[in-house]
Amino acid sequence: MKLALSCVMTLALAAVAAAEGARAPVSVVVTVSTAQPYTETLILRGRTEANRHVELRAEISGLIDSEPLRKGTFVRAGETLCRLADADRTAELEEAKARLVEAELNFEAASELSKKGFTSETRANAMVAERAQAQARVLRAELNIERLSIEAPFDGVLDSDTAELGTLLMGGSTCATLIALDPIKLVAFAPERSVDQLEVGAEVSARLITGREATGRISYVSRSADRDTRTYLIEAETPNPDLEIRDGMTAEIEVQLEPRYAHLAPQTALTLDDEGRIGVRLNEDGVARFVPVDILKDEPRGVWLAGLPERAEIIVVGQEFVTDGHALAVEYAGAERTQ
Repeated sequence: MKLALSCVMTLALAAVAAAEGARAPVSVVVTVSTAQPYTETLILRGRTEANRHVELRAEISGLIDSEPLRKGTFVRAGETLCRLADADRTAELEEAKARLVEAELNFEAASELSKKGFTSETRANAMVAERAQAQARVLRAELNIERLSIEAPFDGVLDSDTAELGTLLMGGSTCATLIALDPIKLVAFAPERSVDQLEVGAEVSARLITGREATGRISYVSRSADRDTRTYLIEAETPNPDLEIRDGMTAEIEVQLEPRYAHLAPQTALTLDDEGRIGVRLNEDGVARFVPVDILKDEPRGVWLAGLPERAEIIVVGQEFVTDGHALAVEYAGAERTQ
């Protein structure tokens, strides 16, 4: 009986000793970090794109009687690209004007007779309609003559030859394709986690595949995501006065986001909790606490972290041997503790 009691007491004392050992503070090394302004750079893969792109088409049918301009030619706004042969359109205009004169005379005569009661009101109204029709024929003939010349709507570069001399263009046929490259657009797609930080007017820089560098400002941020990639279209404009930047070139676009406060910590401070979340363990009044973080950037000096308080005592050695609530025996990295 005494032997059994002695064994029970021995086991109890051993359990107490083990519990005390489990609660014993664990030695860790802590670095004191204060949040500092951090400017994140968002890097997007994109391309250049012409600021304007238009296919110039004939509004009426006719034979081309102008010499063609070759693709790559720079043209000014208002410059004639294609000219259709007059054919009989000038004659049609003269005929329409003559009929208008006749309609005006008939209208005036009918008006005078109507005032004196020598003609019916119906006849007078018919003359009004006839005059309106004659005016419409003149206007249509004048417009058709204006449409003989297809002009550049803006300064740009021909992306195709203009229609060849003698070609028959039907209404809707293409005369030429014109693109505007100054300014030129930088086009990319931003991830949904970063799109809220992008604003129209924000400055961007780009490095083209040729090595050329350019700067510009955001001109458009899409409000609707691509359904397949869940990314948002971003457009920026950059000056291109010498037209050296071509349409469709691959570009790496950098956007400086709004500064925010973050901590720079060594990579070795990162750890995982029981749920698999990445974060760091902090010393809070001698007790360990896990805090999940967002990694903003990885660089040789360490990693930039968001999600920590303004002042954080980050465990950099021993964090893998403690859990939340575990007592700590703290040693501060460096000569003395930062207050």
